[in-house]
Amino acid sequence: MALSNPKDFGSSPSMVSVQELAKGPTITIPQQFVRLDQEPLSFSFTAPSPPIPTIDMARLVSGDDDRDLELEKLHSTCKDWGIFQLVNHGVSSSLLDKLKHKVEEFYRLPLEAKMKYKMMPGEWEGYGCRSREGGKLDWVDSLNIITNPVHRRKPHLFPELPSSLRNTLESYLSELQKIASKLLGSMAKALGIDVKEMMEFSDDGMQAVRLAYYPPCPKPELVMGLFPHSDITLINILHQVNGVDGLQIKKDGLWFPLNINPDAFVVNVGDILQIFSNGVYHSIEHKVSANAEKERFSITLSINPKPGADVGPAPSLINPDSPPLFRKVGLEQYFKDYFSRKPSGKAYLDHMRIQNGQDNSA
Repeated sequence: MALSNPKDFGSSPSMVSVQELAKGPTITIPQQFVRLDQEPLSFSFTAPSPPIPTIDMARLVSGDDDRDLELEKLHSTCKDWGIFQLVNHGVSSSLLDKLKHKVEEFYRLPLEAKMKYKMMPGEWEGYGCRSREGGKLDWVDSLNIITNPVHRRKPHLFPELPSSLRNTLESYLSELQKIASKLLGSMAKALGIDVKEMMEFSDDGMQAVRLAYYPPCPKPELVMGLFPHSDITLINILHQVNGVDGLQIKKDGLWFPLNINPDAFVVNVGDILQIFSNGVYHSIEHKVSANAEKERFSITLSINPKPGADVGPAPSLINPDSPPLFRKVGLEQYFKDYFSRKPSGKAYLDHMRIQNGQDNSA
């Protein structure tokens, strides 16, 4: 996820570049990267693992009977999986090829050039390797930027990116905003609520982009590319820029790796959407593994409600037969509460639950 906490996900006390650590003929893994508490995979990358569902965007927005069938598939997927591959999304291969080139070009810049965008103390936006709770580090460098609302863009980040990367990203984000709007509108229909209710909640919402680089690691079993978590967003849209897998999900208590169609985006339900749907849809716990031989590039766009919105179940889904399962808080308070805790897995979502008719916020 692209939104993070200065306390638990802030910049390291001293700047560490995983990309620089991974250079050279021999690599010593610093202790702060070593994670021996990892849960084992239930399936290996070489053994068959359950494929995640695929949603066809063209069918979803068509005007024929295919739309109803695809809408039903979207609904069941968000309920049972919380993650899917999105194909026929409409983003041109030429734009994606150009984006791949520009992202790789950015990470080929000398460290001094990338350090112009480094995370500042107490900030999560910018370039660097983010520290987790307990001082542990993920095996990844990333560039994290709020991109919407436009006035929230920090002047030393997005506006100062190399112009070719900035312009390509603008085109890409514009396309993904359209996709996100169509997906959220379809989810509203599937949930049986007015599309307007969803759009008022999410239109022109906070969005953040994360450009990530995962270098090869000689002992991938000792590190985590990205720690286990569910996203606290509405939805996330992931693009595996160079087609290298690494994403793993936890379903029915079991961890397994995903084999993603290189032409697909990966869309996952976030905690806010689980709350908004009053528990009908489910966010997915996931993590990223390191790779012994291949580098991995990815771009994630996080979609959130608009500033000033209340995070809580959709009013139209609440009635005497369907009481709220989650409490309601303002978006700013929601993030503040998350930031004050030590998030892992889906712990914060559990914090938002109403249990036995009682507020579980204490």
